[in-house]
Amino acid sequence: MSLYIYNDLTRKKEEFIPVEKGRVKFYVCGPTVYDYFHIGNARPFVVFDTFRRYLEYLGYEVTFVQNFTDIDDKMIKRANERGITVAELAEEFIKAYFEDVEALGVHIATVHPRATKEIDTIIEIISKLINTGHAYVSNGDVYFAVDSFKEYGKLSKQSIDDLQSGARVEPGEQKKNPLDFALWKSAKPGEPKWQSPWGEGRPGWHIECSAMSTKYLGKTIDIHGGGSDLIFPHHENEIAQSECANNAQFVKYWLHNAYLLINSEKMSKSLGNFLTVREIRKKINPLVLRFFLLSAHYRSPLNFTEEALMQAKSALERIHIAYNELFFALDNKEDGEKSVELSNAVDEAKKKFEEAMNDDFNTASAFAVIFDLVKTLNIYLKNNLTVDKNALKYAKKFFDITNKILGYLPSNENNEDTSEIESLLCERNEARKNKDFKRSDEIRNILLKQGIVIEDTKDGTRWRRQ
Repeated sequence: MSLYIYNDLTRKKEEFIPVEKGRVKFYVCGPTVYDYFHIGNARPFVVFDTFRRYLEYLGYEVTFVQNFTDIDDKMIKRANERGITVAELAEEFIKAYFEDVEALGVHIATVHPRATKEIDTIIEIISKLINTGHAYVSNGDVYFAVDSFKEYGKLSKQSIDDLQSGARVEPGEQKKNPLDFALWKSAKPGEPKWQSPWGEGRPGWHIECSAMSTKYLGKTIDIHGGGSDLIFPHHENEIAQSECANNAQFVKYWLHNAYLLINSEKMSKSLGNFLTVREIRKKINPLVLRFFLLSAHYRSPLNFTEEALMQAKSALERIHIAYNELFFALDNKEDGEKSVELSNAVDEAKKKFEEAMNDDFNTASAFAVIFDLVKTLNIYLKNNLTVDKNALKYAKKFFDITNKILGYLPSNENNEDTSEIESLLCERNEARKNKDFKRSDEIRNILLKQGIVIEDTKDGTRWRRQ
């Protein structure tokens, strides 16, 4: 069974065949670290983390590179407003980035390069572009000459003539063509700067990704991911400068996730609907947000509302409860008659899960498969006093494997120290036995504040995380 992915370069679904057998070179545009990232940024972080995990599940050795843009106009402005250096601002929000993505279950990239640490590579590529006639110097700035790359517009499917009609030159820019874009910006008073053959200055935004992807992944990479808002001009410009510098195809497969809307509107600070992951983490288990972001196909727009988030919370809880019930049955129920039906259901779930993920990483369909098995498992456990423990272990293995790909179970599900929780539950059971319902309720509330929900059933008291 082959993996097929939708390639934005060709606008069709294609069989995935990497440049090097058994290895995948994967680049994703990372954050500009001037603030906490918002839930719109979180979508590509979660989506491409999941794609990486599935490629690893398929047996590929994945080199996953995600950059940090740690120098740009927004960062300079924010640092000046706060009276700190750009480097200090970057350190603060890179640290915050790692805290927030860890909460979302996003794995750390193989390499997290920073633009300011790759100045030599950037200068080397710009020099090559100047020497080959693809770039020119203008009053200390360096611009890429769009006219020199005849395939410009091949990703966004726009012609140079159409693009030129809407292009404009910003004050202070001295370009030969309004579409030409900055590779190097000459130094301005009070801005960070580096030495270059064209004078002191700093790199343009687009060149950073070309330099970092080439350095860590080579001239041609397999997958380049990012939000659909990056198709033009960022990714279009990456293609132009990379292919002119390296005389090779830059990327085989371009993948872009669709927009995340807030209450059916585009996220905007002026509308007051700007939500950061840091804010949401204070209100809800971040795994709920991860699940929500994967609940629709990545190329479909996703509308964030409080109601949708609460629905995601309830849906995820159904999986967590079923997983906990499975554990409880393995520990507390008698081993009984073999269940061919349950084992076959797991086989079918595994097959359909892989079919979904092999169809352009369809996480929505993959979760539908998981919910079908949850339903089957719940019926089986409800109707049987004794269980087929081998079949239950087989089901558990399915949940564990799919969790490694989708990341929907708490990361410490199997190895956390639960002795304090168990001790409180024992005390509560003793209190209930002695009809001390006040203490029983106190313990329930203590655990609830820790995100622990207690359920009293005919088979005993169970607990689960919210």
